[in-house]
Parts: sequence; structure tokens; C-alpha cells
Amino acid sequence: MTQASDLPTANVSIITLGVDDIAVSTAFYEKLGWQNTSFSQESVSFLDGHSIVLGLYGRAALAEDANVENTPAGFRGVTLAFNLPDRAAVDTFFAHALAVGASEIKSPKEVFWGGYSGYFADLDGHLWEIAHNPFAPLDEGSRMQLESKK
Repeated sequence: MTQASDLPTANVSIITLGVDDIAVSTAFYEKLGWQNTSFSQESVSFLDGHSIVLGLYGRAALAEDANVENTPAGFRGVTLAFNLPDRAAVDTFFAHALAVGASEIKSPKEVFWGGYSGYFADLDGHLWEIAHNPFAPLDEGSRMQLESKK
């Protein structure tokens, strides 16, 4: 049996979203600050974020590639999150996302765990949480500074 110490460091290098219109979704994410790259083609976009790459691929083609049924939209049991340094930044980014085509799901507000967050859906219904967590400081790259339990 492989030991955890023999595996590569846990990491997510790319998140790929199945979308209905790659060009329209690419334009949407560019308006949110993602940078299109030379790796993008008509059938797939690779957008550079500060700490991760966002892939956009046709929804039906992505389902086929994964060998799963292309089921209708609904809650997928997954949200993507973008943490920001303060509440004002959350409000500003959230308003910008709505202005460029996102749909408001839950406006930013204080939440039970002591933070501040809201949710929007992108053009294909993928949920994004925009949050400020006062208990988890961010580094210069907006990555949460967490300590491992060792």
C-alpha cells in the first residue's frame, strides 16, 4: 500500500468547469480578472488566476470525457470560493460580478461562523462564495495561511 508520504504534495492545479458557451463564459471570467492564455483554443479556455488555473470546457464534452451522464443543472454539492482581505472588498467584488452577468444567490452578510460572505452563480450556474474570514489571514497571493496538524 502506498504511504501518504510517498505521494505528491496535495494541490489543485486546475479547476475545469463545464459550460454551455466557451466564448461567452471566457469573456465573463475575464471581466472578473482572470487572464486568458495562449493555451486556450476554440474548444477550451485556460484562464490564469493568481494561484490557480481555471479551465472552461463544453459541458457535454466534459461529461463525455469523464464518462458520466450530462445531467441537468442544480446544486452539484460543490462551491468555489474566493477569500478577500475585508468586508468592503467582498462587497466591491460581489457588486462587480453581478454587473458583468453573475446571478445573485445570497447577498454578502455576516455568517454564523463569524465571517462575511455571499454567493453568486456564474453564467452556467456554478456557485462562487465571496468571503472574508477574519480568522484566516491571507498571504500576498490571497491564499489562506493555514497551519497543518502534525
